[in-house]
Amino acid sequence: MKNKLLVLGIVVVVLVIAGANALFTVHQTKQAIVLQFGEAKRVIKEPGLAWKIPVIQETVFYDNRVLDLDPPSFEVLLTDKKRIIIDAYARYQIIDPLQFFRRVRTEATLRDRFGKIINSSLRRVIATVPLRDVLSEKRLGIMNEIQQVVAGPAESFGIKIVDVRIGRTELPTQTRQSVFSRMRTEREREARELRAEGGEEAQKIRAQSDLERTVLIADAERQAQIMRGEGEGGRNLVLGKAYGQDPEFFDFYKSLAEYQKNLVDSDTTMVLSPDSEFFRFFGSGGGARPKK
Repeated sequence: MKNKLLVLGIVVVVLVIAGANALFTVHQTKQAIVLQFGEAKRVIKEPGLAWKIPVIQETVFYDNRVLDLDPPSFEVLLTDKKRIIIDAYARYQIIDPLQFFRRVRTEATLRDRFGKIINSSLRRVIATVPLRDVLSEKRLGIMNEIQQVVAGPAESFGIKIVDVRIGRTELPTQTRQSVFSRMRTEREREARELRAEGGEEAQKIRAQSDLERTVLIADAERQAQIMRGEGEGGRNLVLGKAYGQDPEFFDFYKSLAEYQKNLVDSDTTMVLSPDSEFFRFFGSGGGARPKK
């Protein structure tokens, strides 16, 4: 009886261990392949609890999320004979784990083999464009073209290329110095042209301003002369009327104007005869002309 219980206990333990080894969990971020003696038997993509035959079967898990692939940078000769160093990266997703297992088995092997394919595709596409396109807004179109080129080979690895980007673009030292020197020369030439155009435009503006100033001054002087003439005419008319009404007062007024005009400074010296017409208002209160 004891032997039977012992055997039964051993069987239960073996079944428990076998059952534990037969069951495994597939997480949401994973997908699994069940292998039997190294040959794939089935693929499990749905998360949850799954089973396998203990001892003779094993499982391989692959990530089903978007992964990064960063191949080493390389140097390429562009169509305008300039060399640049390209550092690109790709983002991919394993969509066929069975095909992925048959081609590369591990992500490390994929990075090595498919990374070379990406660099080769980059080299073919970028070698057909000039440097200015790589550094301009056309860069996005170049990356889309590279993604389309690598999409075909990616299917044979069981992966889908989500995106391909050129992360860093550098010029070799010698090329960089040559490009910078040429860019500086080009900017200096453009600066000289802009300064020359600005100077020419400034001369035109100054000439136009001088012309307008001359016209304005001439017009103002003409208007001033007209107004002065009209004023003089009005003044003479008023003075003529005043002289007709009171000639003696008019003579007195003119004499005062002459005094003010000629006797301005305190050190003014005039040598005149006492009976001079200039002093006739000094000798008599009425300003009568002296009798001869």
